[in-house]
Amino acid sequence: MTKEQKIITEINGPVTTIIINRPEVRNALDQETSDLLAQAFRDFDADDTQRVGVVTGAGGAFCAGADLKETATRVDYKAWAGHPEGPFHAPLSKPLIAAVSGHAVAGGMGLALYCDIRIAEETTVFGIFCRRWGVPMSDGTTVRLPRLIGMGRALDMMLTGRPVPAAEALSMGLVTRVVPTGNARAAAEELALQIADFPQIAMLSDRESVYMQEGKTDTEAIHFEMIAAEEAKQKEAQAGAARFAAGEGRHGDFK
Repeated sequence: MTKEQKIITEINGPVTTIIINRPEVRNALDQETSDLLAQAFRDFDADDTQRVGVVTGAGGAFCAGADLKETATRVDYKAWAGHPEGPFHAPLSKPLIAAVSGHAVAGGMGLALYCDIRIAEETTVFGIFCRRWGVPMSDGTTVRLPRLIGMGRALDMMLTGRPVPAAEALSMGLVTRVVPTGNARAAAEELALQIADFPQIAMLSDRESVYMQEGKTDTEAIHFEMIAAEEAKQKEAQAGAARFAAGEGRHGDFK
């Protein structure tokens, strides 16, 4: 890992780990880094050999959001979620796990929210810290945060800009797991390998159904679930059920 590389991509079998490498500014994203991150996500999504992604930051920090020193000189940056070329525009076609250490604030929290699963270290802090500087959220946070933790809690974070420690983030559902400091990346990559080892068609169709149910009636969402499940039913379900019938997976053993 060299200082000159703002985004590092490392591959371990079916898992791609994408690292924001600007530790001197707590991995804040300038426009160049934002564009490179978007490209790294696209490259991972297009690579048929890769099944699960992990995104993290170098130097003990996750991401401090936009690089405000750059923002002070230009406001023509692309909206990270709303712009079609923004790094957080739409979910990828494969799972993405955030390995969060240090601060995940402002757009850095937007990056965490973009991921399917968030694993945080005990000393991680979340927050809308850009509140004090008058910089608006254009990274999807105003949409994804209330859908994840509810309107009341989202508004509390959004309007006050207060820091939210990892334990509180876990209690409100902002993160799914909390691990000892220094262990987020290892925990995320271990989980990624586990997910990558599952039959992929059923896992991906179930994931798609979870995303697509938002805003639909129960009837519409369940109809989509039925359609999404069809390929896995034809290609994976019978073989998987046969493995179970032969004795695999008994007594809670998922391996």
